[in-house]
Amino acid sequence: MSAADTKFVKKAAQGGMAEVELGQLAQQKASSEDVKKFGERMVTDHSKANDQLKQVAAQEHIDLPQQIDAKDQATKAKLEKLSGDEFDRMYMQHMVKDHKTDVSEFEHASKAAKDPAVKSFASQTLPILQEHLREAQRIAPMQKASGSTKSSGQ
Repeated sequence: MSAADTKFVKKAAQGGMAEVELGQLAQQKASSEDVKKFGERMVTDHSKANDQLKQVAAQEHIDLPQQIDAKDQATKAKLEKLSGDEFDRMYMQHMVKDHKTDVSEFEHASKAAKDPAVKSFASQTLPILQEHLREAQRIAPMQKASGSTKSSGQ
């Protein structure tokens, strides 16, 4: 397996774990029903993808990370301190940004991966991530609107 494929698998595993943990947080803390449902979908879809990825990794003898990286831990810690509209807004902004990156990385791997199992995983997961991105982009602006009733320092 190429170094690029191995790096992609490890990064995808890391990102998938973060999506599940942040999705669980959204289910607990979100005030918007849309955000709660989005969090629930993150847990379901990314848990399934993580299981598929574990099979690929086992087949290819890749040790996957067992916890989220420092950047995702910092994001989670920041989100844990928020609640209500503020949580919803920040979580959805993070989901849009994160899924833009994911879609780009999975598009690349679906074309450039050398290992057939890695290429197949990236190709199968890509449409789901694209759907997540579209959904996040649909929900995120609604969160801004609900929080903009605060006075703007007039």
